[in-house]
Amino acid sequence: MDQLTAVIVKANSFIWGLYCLIPLLCGTGLYFTLRLNFVQLRKFGLAFKYTFGKLTLFGERAGKEGMSSFQALATAVAAQVGTGNLAGAATAIAMGGPGAIFWMWIAAFFGMATIFAEAVLAQVYKEKMPSGDVVGGPAYYISNGLKSRGLAVFFSVAIIIALGFIGNMVQSNSIADAFNNAFGTNRLLVGVVIAAVGGFVFFGGVGRIASLTEKIVPIMAIGYLLGGLYILVVNASQIAPAFAMIFEGAFNPAAATGGIIGATMKEAIRYGVARGLFSNEAGMGSTPHAHAVAKVKQPAEQGFVAIMGVFVDTFLVLNMTAFVIFVTGAIDGKTSGIALTQKAFTTGLGSFGLPFVAICMLFFAFSTIIGWYFFGEQNVKFLVGNKGLTPYRVAVMIFVVLGSVLKLNLVWELADFFNGIMVFPNLIALIGLSKVVSEALNHFDENGRLKAETK
Repeated sequence: MDQLTAVIVKANSFIWGLYCLIPLLCGTGLYFTLRLNFVQLRKFGLAFKYTFGKLTLFGERAGKEGMSSFQALATAVAAQVGTGNLAGAATAIAMGGPGAIFWMWIAAFFGMATIFAEAVLAQVYKEKMPSGDVVGGPAYYISNGLKSRGLAVFFSVAIIIALGFIGNMVQSNSIADAFNNAFGTNRLLVGVVIAAVGGFVFFGGVGRIASLTEKIVPIMAIGYLLGGLYILVVNASQIAPAFAMIFEGAFNPAAATGGIIGATMKEAIRYGVARGLFSNEAGMGSTPHAHAVAKVKQPAEQGFVAIMGVFVDTFLVLNMTAFVIFVTGAIDGKTSGIALTQKAFTTGLGSFGLPFVAICMLFFAFSTIIGWYFFGEQNVKFLVGNKGLTPYRVAVMIFVVLGSVLKLNLVWELADFFNGIMVFPNLIALIGLSKVVSEALNHFDENGRLKAETK
């Protein structure tokens, strides 16, 4: 077991290092930013309108024919806003210094263009199964767009393992940890309850998933942001110095913290970009499964909505974690991950800080379990159809229970590994089908001009 862990750790250090996925993901984002003429800036106002203009906690009932645009976004954000927003930002700061947040912003900015492309392709190549279910995602645009069934199967197997099984073990482990630390709750009990509630949602199909995510995502995001905003208001005098630390730390990490964190610029870039990409999932091929089932008139419309998903995840929720850590002075050079976030919120909220983080972790991680389950489900349908759903649902529930009681480094490393290898076929498809993305955006622009001229 130790030898296998060592091999996976070494593989991950290369895959998620400065010379593999980081330049590939950022390079893809830069490519689409230029090719689409900075779509994330030009269409940001429109993206905001398409997203929040249709915000509702009780939207239309989703079914086999798909979800509303907002329900699809909520399902995508449910997966994006998870433990990475609580622990990921803290880990990036602890390992790369405050400047890691600057590089996180850069990765997210380019990631907006990437995720636009993913959502567009998911819409263009979505299918309707004989059962009437609408399905889509990278496996479908790899198979139908690139005409590569083998690459599509590789992606499907990787994402089912990465998110549906191992990834959800990580999420339940995080919930069990948080509740055990805050309330002394039995870890197995936590796992069983999460699996039972999760199973109720899984077996309810796309309708129950959409109904849950459209309610839980806005509530959990607003609740977390309000708690963080209170701390920022109380410590308002420290906000300007926090910005100074970020910008100075981006290019001179040691100076930003007075040597408390012995990070280099290379580490600031690596941990900032890697944790940011892991959190917002732009380019990883996960969120297109949700955007594929949205009922929209044109593919570009859901691309705009997807842009807002990255904005909410990184520039709102993940940033809130970072700034709470900065303004409360929680950085000590020793504490990292969720412990650093808990320390910061306990400093800012007093005795309420620890249970606040635990409750937020419950909502964030559970919503991710639902989102990741759904992404895996879409790929089970691609591989074997609806006949594979019941075994898959039961397997996910078992993995959730196991994750709550196991504390194995190997589990976390395997999650990173399978997350990494599923990115490659997705990026190949994105670049190979970039013309389709451009044409979809151009068609939307031309349609808009025709409507304006008609009026």
